[in-house]
Amino acid sequence: MHRLIAVIALLFAVSPAPTLAQMGDEILPPAFVETLLELPDDAAQAAKTGKRLLLYFGQPGCPYCKELMQTSFTQKTIVDKLAKHFVPMAFNLFGDREVTWFDGKQRSEKEFAKFLKVQFTPTLLLLDEKGNIIARINGFYPPHRFSAALDYSIKRLEGKLPFAEHMKAVPQTGANPKLNEQAFFMKPPFNLARKRGDKPLAVLFETRHCAPCDELHKEGFKREKTLAAMSRFDIARFSLSGREALITPDGRNSNAEAWSKELGVSYTPSVVFFDDQGKEVFRLEAYLRPFHFAGSFEYVGSGAYRKEPEFQRFLQNKAEHMKEAGEKLEMWK
Repeated sequence: MHRLIAVIALLFAVSPAPTLAQMGDEILPPAFVETLLELPDDAAQAAKTGKRLLLYFGQPGCPYCKELMQTSFTQKTIVDKLAKHFVPMAFNLFGDREVTWFDGKQRSEKEFAKFLKVQFTPTLLLLDEKGNIIARINGFYPPHRFSAALDYSIKRLEGKLPFAEHMKAVPQTGANPKLNEQAFFMKPPFNLARKRGDKPLAVLFETRHCAPCDELHKEGFKREKTLAAMSRFDIARFSLSGREALITPDGRNSNAEAWSKELGVSYTPSVVFFDDQGKEVFRLEAYLRPFHFAGSFEYVGSGAYRKEPEFQRFLQNKAEHMKEAGEKLEMWK
């Protein structure tokens, strides 16, 4: 029995160090994978499905890593692009997990980072099928440039032009580096607590450098039908990295960043709807076109969600009624 206990203790003592996703405050997108970190095998498996390896180096407490996670990695188009074309893998700049490179040698994460000349975080390396580094993304790229950087690998451009030349054609400026404002957003102090008879609550979560967020403000919030549906609600807006103190709909003290993590908000923009008892009843993850966006407020504000649990069926019925009434139906515009 003593020997068994000793063996178990040894197993715990030599167990792998926590991954970056476990150590840091930020949660990596689901596209990131955990493997045995034998990269030649990982690359071969990825190639069978037309994918390539993407190596991400970060560290807990890195503000630029956090910015990347809360901007590029909360935009659905980028997350979908990662999942479709890459096998993303995360490494801790100072970690101890063993990694096997294409030269057959094993190195700890920190030695591996030195070997690949990773000097700061975040750094992302795009590899081809043979393990050659075809592009190096140093530091924080705003989403439109980060997405374009991924295209360099997706389009197999490494044999046609250098990565730097590819990026020269990408505009330096993209989405708004500041959050958009609306007059109907709640003002501080943010007491979101609900009691019976209150308006339902819609909470919008956004980030800076978010093109879908800009589109929401430019189009979604400009439609008369949308504004009419929204008038039934109290509407609050927070950044995923916001530090504003607030009282949650169920009456607890928190702040914007902590609460968004507690809710598991993964995409921006997202809208989380609460009833007059502070209970979440519906959410939108990523911006939908105006018909669907306005429909979500009607779905919750009218109480239809209580009888019809399927939002898409609610929209289908709404579209049919509009056609019967002779109203012009624009599903996309």
